[in-house]
Amino acid sequence: MESCPSVKNILLLDSEGARVAVKYYSDDWPTNSSKEAFEKSVFTKTQKTNARTEAEIAMFESNIVIYKFAQDLHFFVTGGDDENELIISTVLQGFFDAVSLLLRGNVDKKEALENLDLILLCLDEIVDGGIILETDANVIAGKVASHSVDSGAPLSEQTISQALATAREHLTRSLLKEEYKKIPQDSNFEFILLISVYEDDEDDDDDDDDDDDDDDDTV
Repeated sequence: MESCPSVKNILLLDSEGARVAVKYYSDDWPTNSSKEAFEKSVFTKTQKTNARTEAEIAMFESNIVIYKFAQDLHFFVTGGDDENELIISTVLQGFFDAVSLLLRGNVDKKEALENLDLILLCLDEIVDGGIILETDANVIAGKVASHSVDSGAPLSEQTISQALATAREHLTRSLLKEEYKKIPQDSNFEFILLISVYEDDEDDDDDDDDDDDDDDDTV
């Protein structure tokens, strides 16, 4: 019986190799000092590579390390050497894109530290005990934002609302694209537009009626 794909750790370091947010799911590094030594070694080995446009891969201590950089942040995901590289890469990309959504595109250390609780929640949505739960950035960001609202955590209201709006926008676009593909090419798409315009006009009329009622009340 094949085991589920898993990762050993997810690291977010700054441009000097210092921790921003890290999660370990393996006993390969039982102490905090061993974890910090691993982080330092990985950072030193990868810091001079060009991993800003696309993710890079490295073999380190019998592990696969997939990494990507953005401004002064370095993203890493580590898996065993028997794991599928594409799966580990998908986890990294999901983490990277979800953080980008939650930080509204401002992917830098300052913004990350100010929204560290969001990033930690993001890690919890991606992996649980090393088992990969989710890699879709829109789903991850949406769950993080919803969980933050439900729990009443002291987060920036603007960050939460914009993260939710962005995630919903991407999801809506994806659904619309799929539905549009199902529409026959010779169908009259103007009918849909007319319905939309009609509904907008009805809303405007309702607003006008409300204004008239308000005027009558003031007479």
